[in-house]
Amino acid sequence: MFSTLKNAWKIPDIRKRIIFTMLMLLVIRLGSSIPVPYMNKEIIKEIFQATQGGVLEFLDLMAGGTFSNFTIFALNIYPYITASIIIQLLTIAIPRLEEIAKDGEEGRKKMAQWTKYGALILAGIQAIIMTRGFFQQAVIAKGFLQNTIIVVSLIAGTSFLIWIGDLISDKGIGNGISLIIFVGIISRIPSDIINSINLVRVGELSIIKMIIFLIVAFIIIAVVVALQEGERRVPVQYAKRVVGRKMYGGQSTHIPLKVSMAGVIPVIFSTSLLAFPQTIAYFIKGGSSEWITKYLTVQGSVGIWIYSILNVLLIIFFTYFYTTIQFNPIEYSKNLQQYGGFIPGIRPGRPTSDYLNRVISRITFVGAISLALIASMPIILSHVFRLNVNFGGTAIIIVVGVALETVKQIESQMLMRHYKGFLK
Repeated sequence: MFSTLKNAWKIPDIRKRIIFTMLMLLVIRLGSSIPVPYMNKEIIKEIFQATQGGVLEFLDLMAGGTFSNFTIFALNIYPYITASIIIQLLTIAIPRLEEIAKDGEEGRKKMAQWTKYGALILAGIQAIIMTRGFFQQAVIAKGFLQNTIIVVSLIAGTSFLIWIGDLISDKGIGNGISLIIFVGIISRIPSDIINSINLVRVGELSIIKMIIFLIVAFIIIAVVVALQEGERRVPVQYAKRVVGRKMYGGQSTHIPLKVSMAGVIPVIFSTSLLAFPQTIAYFIKGGSSEWITKYLTVQGSVGIWIYSILNVLLIIFFTYFYTTIQFNPIEYSKNLQQYGGFIPGIRPGRPTSDYLNRVISRITFVGAISLALIASMPIILSHVFRLNVNFGGTAIIIVVGVALETVKQIESQMLMRHYKGFLK
């Protein structure tokens, strides 16, 4: 990875992209220090201390500390992720949306625009719920205008992050949205390490439990790397054909089918959906809140198992869902047949698409199950060993997955610029 970055830095165009990405991420970290006006930070700190180990801490980890400090980026990029989930699911349910999504570049632009509008609407709803619900006692605003400024500040923060994410994707390196989440998570690592060391020193955290967590973390990193790099190579043979006086084709190649085509997207989507019941539990009072906490959150004795099962099912669902979007066996089969390609032992056309569908279903099942288990394992282990760990499997998967995807994109950029063609 380091050699790739070193070689990429020597290419002027890629170096500009890397510098641009780093500057944009620096802007995000600087913006993470701008507080939302008319909010009492001391009361917010007391709320987080009272709910230590809950969903608020997890959301704060994923947001890079902006949630507990209640800065303009407190909502982070998650309204956009939630809107993206809704739009993608509606695309399956509504045929007209599916047609628009398949309508080339213009269709993708429309879908992206609707996703942004949905993200702003969701950001507004979440901002109102937070300021008029759970964090109401921290609001020191007086009158309609000051309360509106709080809500608008949170919406503007999310809108700015979406804009920065698009800029990184267009002019930088990597996926902008994923990198924003990545930076938010790793920004908390130094403070978490220092806190863990201090807890071990004072005897509040067992060194054995800490070692167990580190071993699990290294296993998760190894498995995530294996999933991201693993692929099934389906052999393809191209028939020879004569065009004029020249003969084309006849070469052998392969179709690289990734074990985890969806990357870290299923984990991000599952986390966002499962955060809803936990968030609602903090905003409402009475028996309903207790029921949600007990049965649908990791704090409940029953809820941790229900949460883990739902997490596994959602990750499997979104893995298959995104793999289906990215790889269409029927279209791939038609393209192979059109250019005279075939899989040895498989007839062109329908048999080829059926074969590719079977292969992709099997390897996706392995990838989905592995991803789901390593995302849920630290949650269960922390419950069994009573180890309060927020930087668990989900955060590790996202960090490692985004890092690998970014390096892959740098390698592909380098390959395009080093390619000299056959006429050289």
